[in-house]
Amino acid sequence: QVQLVESGGGLVQAGGSLRLSCAASGNIGPMGWFRQAPGKQRELVATITSGGSTNYANSVKGRFTISRDSAKNTVYLQMNSLKPEDTAVYYCWGMLSINYWGQGTQVTVSS
Repeated sequence: QVQLVESGGGLVQAGGSLRLSCAASGNIGPMGWFRQAPGKQRELVATITSGGSTNYANSVKGRFTISRDSAKNTVYLQMNSLKPEDTAVYYCWGMLSINYWGQGTQVTVSS
């Protein structure tokens, strides 16, 4: 059983930046971030493989950067040029035979 622990959410003004972190309690394969806004379905934000290949939602390309420190089993999401529509609960995701989820961290972007 792998646990994912997120940190780094908060309140920021539009145009600002935040950095999310997620530490896995053990070895894990691909990792990433999803988000869920009120009244909407959970959606993919970005993923990164063990080898470092990345994938982004079109809505965040050029603004968000995902990275990982494999030695620390940690994934990061650097979020720049934040917009009010980025407001959501952000969930860390990881996979090792099955899907694992973090508890979620709130990101609120004020206009």
